[in-house]
Amino acid sequence: MRVKRGLASHRRHKKYLKLAKGHRGARHRLYRVARESVERALAYAFRDRKQKKREFRRLWIQRIGAGARQYGLSYSRFINGLTQAGISINRKMLAEMAVREKDSFAKLVELAKSKVA
Repeated sequence: MRVKRGLASHRRHKKYLKLAKGHRGARHRLYRVARESVERALAYAFRDRKQKKREFRRLWIQRIGAGARQYGLSYSRFINGLTQAGISINRKMLAEMAVREKDSFAKLVELAKSKVA
């Protein structure tokens, strides 16, 4: 008996074309181009989920460093002082404090200063 494969390939094509919605030009119309575009996009998405975490950590460290420098302390000495004081607050929260709650952050800097000096 002859096997007709039209249904399977039609489904596969539809899957890629659906994922390519929003792509421009032939990238959302033609199967071959759409497949390349979608696979590249999925690869970028996978890579950038990892990079997003790195970039946010860098941003938090910059904010903490800028906040600590206002009170005459470098980032590394500030973190070292907090560690010696036995305070473990993650960098995300420290960055939030440096931006939104300057008085609380100032107290932490003074505490870190006393432990480092």
